[in-house]
Amino acid sequence: MKLIIAIIQPDKLEAVKQALTEVDVVRLTVMDCQGFGRQKGQTGIYRGHEFSFNLLRKVQLQIAVNEEFVKPTVDAILGAGRSGESGAIGDGKIFVLPMDDCIRIRTGERGEEAI
Repeated sequence: MKLIIAIIQPDKLEAVKQALTEVDVVRLTVMDCQGFGRQKGQTGIYRGHEFSFNLLRKVQLQIAVNEEFVKPTVDAILGAGRSGESGAIGDGKIFVLPMDDCIRIRTGERGEEAI
């Protein structure tokens, strides 16, 4: 079992959800988040004063999958989350983490059956 955490552009969320549906990944958690990487934020002028936006709005997806769904899930996020053919700075990151256990609260099922 793996936990896939993807940080993507907010405007790519619908495309990524559609791509995940096409590979039969239908369970995910979506959170609004802020951060920066190579973009290092942006600067702007408001009422004659320059200021910087250090944190840019992003969307974080958390998806728990069994081993056979790791590659299709990552490929779907890569394809739908990338800007253009070669991508652009700020498109995001995907983290694949091992997951020791999963428990479905309703039934008490554990492990792969609970996902």
